[in-house]
Amino acid sequence: MSPSSPKAWIVTADMGYGHQRAAYPFRDIAEERIIVANSDAIVGAQEKKLWGQFQGFYETVSRLGRIPLVGPWLWKAYDYFQSISPFYPFRDLSKPTLGSLRLHRMIHKGFAKGVPDYARREEIPFLSTFFAVALAADHLGLPDVSCVVTDSDINRIWVAEKPAESRIVYFAPTARAQKRLMLYGVPAERVFLTGFPLPAENVEPVRDDLAKRIAVLDPQGAFRAKYRQLLAGELGPIPPAARPLTIVFAVGGAGAQAEIARQILLSLRPALEGGRIRICLVAGTRLEVNGFFLETIRDAGLGDELGKSIQVLVSLSKTDYFAKFNQVIREADILWTKPSELSFYAALGLPVVMTPPIGSHEECNSDWLIKIGAGIPQEDPSAVADWIFDWRDRGLLALSAFNGFYHAPRHGTDNIKALLFSKDRAQVKIRMN
Repeated sequence: MSPSSPKAWIVTADMGYGHQRAAYPFRDIAEERIIVANSDAIVGAQEKKLWGQFQGFYETVSRLGRIPLVGPWLWKAYDYFQSISPFYPFRDLSKPTLGSLRLHRMIHKGFAKGVPDYARREEIPFLSTFFAVALAADHLGLPDVSCVVTDSDINRIWVAEKPAESRIVYFAPTARAQKRLMLYGVPAERVFLTGFPLPAENVEPVRDDLAKRIAVLDPQGAFRAKYRQLLAGELGPIPPAARPLTIVFAVGGAGAQAEIARQILLSLRPALEGGRIRICLVAGTRLEVNGFFLETIRDAGLGDELGKSIQVLVSLSKTDYFAKFNQVIREADILWTKPSELSFYAALGLPVVMTPPIGSHEECNSDWLIKIGAGIPQEDPSAVADWIFDWRDRGLLALSAFNGFYHAPRHGTDNIKALLFSKDRAQVKIRMN
């Protein structure tokens, strides 16, 4: 954007990757910078301490959840407070929950007020990808507050105590999240179905990238034989395959599922050594996960493949990580991950192989992916060398890739920008695909 282009306060929180990944595509319109509400220099020491407790508790419980016998019970107790009510039948869900009331008591005492107070210096839109900051900004009287929803369905905690009196505008990634917000009492005119904000560097070349991916995912032509006319209209000619089958395995911010990588590497060892498959293990910014991956590669006898058929993606900053990740997935054929915010990357034509979901929000994301035909739950990781090639040869992965491209909205970033700066949001044309 040019220097004279409109700007907005872009605010997020360091709570794993999801909320910051959703903010990353708005870096070009960010006033000053993307502000991380729980670590930025403008936030006081006392507030940072509260944020640290908030974040540390989640990641600790996530790790403890893996402990046999005790772990699952600890996780269930925590997940109870962030659980999502059944979607059907439709009914009034506007009454605040205990979790919602607790958060609002914290906000009334000053929690998350540092960034909204700082933002008063410029009367421009305030866009948050973390609900607590949006709620705090609204409570403190900022006039133009918006919130990006980062899951396919959400807990009541995302909404104000008295939703009809709040002025927050919500941008929902799915029709279900849009409807849920209205059931929570948010007026329909303040809820927009936009899709999840995906990076422009991946959205713009999506058709070329998917055409190349189909060539790799459908070597027997099983998928193309059934959908030739549709593919021709959407993608044009499919080029010859130019790479081995390529998997990106992305673990969560807390590293809770890194150990699956050990089984994957052992099963795929002959295919990796034979050049029939490539894998990128994504450690993100977690140096301990990076160390685990490197040790696992050596233990599997695959040290010589590091830098060849095996890559490890690690960065010291989330901004650098997101940039590198977005480049890596352009040449990926399969995204293997837990159903977090990366579920929405199915819209880029990536088939999503899902690890078991952790918590209510990931269960909803998993359900959404399955319903649109873009995600497949993983089979036994120790047998991946069998089922991944079977799925490929039968055209199942190509079908999932195309379903994500065809059914999942991918223009969330442009839709949100248009709504953010429009004087009449009701007139903005929302583009899905």
